[in-house]
Amino acid sequence: MKYIVGARGSQLSVAQTNWVISELKKQNPDAEYEIKTITTKGDTDTRPLFTIDQKGIFEKEIDRAVAQKEVDFAVHSLKDVPSELDSSLVLACIPIREVVNDVFISSDGKSLDDISPDSVIGTSSLRRAVQVSRKRPDVIVKPIRGNIETRIKKASGDDYDGIVLAQAGISRLGVDVKYVPLSITDFSPSPGQGAIAIVARKDDDSTISMLKKIEDTNSRLEIEAERALSDFVDSGCRFPVGAYAKSNGSEITLDVIAFSVDGKQSIKVTASGDKNDPYSIGKNAGEELRKKGVNDLALNWREKVEEWNKI
Repeated sequence: MKYIVGARGSQLSVAQTNWVISELKKQNPDAEYEIKTITTKGDTDTRPLFTIDQKGIFEKEIDRAVAQKEVDFAVHSLKDVPSELDSSLVLACIPIREVVNDVFISSDGKSLDDISPDSVIGTSSLRRAVQVSRKRPDVIVKPIRGNIETRIKKASGDDYDGIVLAQAGISRLGVDVKYVPLSITDFSPSPGQGAIAIVARKDDDSTISMLKKIEDTNSRLEIEAERALSDFVDSGCRFPVGAYAKSNGSEITLDVIAFSVDGKQSIKVTASGDKNDPYSIGKNAGEELRKKGVNDLALNWREKVEEWNKI
């Protein structure tokens, strides 16, 4: 049996797709897999990511190929996958999750705590930009685009003194670079960060069954809680939000923090519950955020977009 696998053409996407294939081959040694790279809107639009008013900019074209049977399944970074998929598709598998924290990389090896005032820090994430500004209000945060290797090179150039990105990407690529891990307390990750999503057609039972062999149960349940939160709170672009669910025995605890776009206000909630009902945990967290006025945090969203587009 041969499977065609859809993925972006970036080095990180190809690396994590090859990792998925290697795991699948352990369970299906007689199967063959071929990667078909597909260009997405996120690959061609060079604006800061949070200023692009569209969900699924890194997955829509690839999932369309799955739906149209051009590929058998697709491999994504899960945080790029909207909470609602096309009705013909299903989130078939979530393998074991990588570390979820962000890291700081600087030109001189310094940490974010130690870097000089007025240093320029690059990130394409509004969440990270706000978190950096809250931690170090004396530095300058500027948007940065490009793949991981490109961003790392820019950290040693003339335009940036440091960058913030996810440790999971560095780990999957095996990049040899010195970095300082950032605490989840100060840098709560994006919902789904560190996880891989494998999308298949809902009616393709044999492929789904094959993919399920590499699913990690705890990772699936934790991710479902985080994605349920996104169902009840529009965390995609309108305000920066961090969310991290962790299973502990029979329970899952979901910690969430949402920020105003200027970073001056924040709302924290924690929701816990039966790990076999992650949807309710995410829903409860989302409803608590709403009660605490989370939608008011997005009031100056457009002004922030215009500000970043001028940088």
